[in-house]
Amino acid sequence: MAQNQTIDVNRRAIESARYWLDLDYVGDGIVGHKLDIHIPKIGKAPFPVVICIYGSAWRSNSWKANTFIEGPGQALLSKGFAVVSINYRSSADAPFPAQIQDVKAAIRYVRSNARQFGLDDSFISVTGWSSGGHLAAMAGTTNGTQKTNVNGLEVDIEGSLGKFTNASSHVNAVIDWFGPTDFLIMDSCGSTMPHNDAKSPESILVGGPIQENKDKCALANPINYIQKDNPPFLIFHGDKDPLVPLCQSEKLHEKQRAAGAKSELVIVPGGGHGPGVLIDTYYSQMISFLEGQIKASHKK
Repeated sequence: MAQNQTIDVNRRAIESARYWLDLDYVGDGIVGHKLDIHIPKIGKAPFPVVICIYGSAWRSNSWKANTFIEGPGQALLSKGFAVVSINYRSSADAPFPAQIQDVKAAIRYVRSNARQFGLDDSFISVTGWSSGGHLAAMAGTTNGTQKTNVNGLEVDIEGSLGKFTNASSHVNAVIDWFGPTDFLIMDSCGSTMPHNDAKSPESILVGGPIQENKDKCALANPINYIQKDNPPFLIFHGDKDPLVPLCQSEKLHEKQRAAGAKSELVIVPGGGHGPGVLIDTYYSQMISFLEGQIKASHKK
């Protein structure tokens, strides 16, 4: 841990007051269970928390630094948010639901150790882009969900990883950047990637061709967990995204609104799969959204 320094992670400077790197949030020593905590230079502890989940088509277990390379990490730090960037197991390490179990374990770790790091455990939000957006959406729509099943196929969403299984994994807000949701309609929505292919990221995630594993896809679809009391969502998606078609966020937003949950969808004209979307204009909108949610939570 260092203080009042600017560090360089993969050639991208990170300006934070304090930081802790490679904390093992499960305690098993694997790279997919490491996280970093960065404390902002402005504001006073305890700091509101944003847990950041990188996109990699679920293929990487070690890209947490991308929170500052391609993601919103520095934008959040500069506005007084503590940033927790996490690794999670790749689809090669383990199929779904391993990835959401990791996210839940990371949230429990942060909540249980909040005082040690100067974090506000009363407001923990989550954001992610691409496959990380999928996991962020899953974290939000499964608040309070332990296990579920489809046609007799059961999945343990919460899992029992780490030492803090008695802590809550609920989140207070979600910012989803062009995350996949309903894998089964991605090709019909106009993707340039053949998601129905047996070697697609989604097929590898669920353990077989998606159209032959519809129940597994249903279990991995955050839309199927939506409830009225889900945390507020802010969703960004480019209308020219060639890999994750816009319909994925539209369906999520529509179902949230239909259930009475709070959801806002920002469609970025000309936005691609990151380019034109992961930019300061929308980072500012994300920060305004988070600040609004914090104010609302303090009034309760």
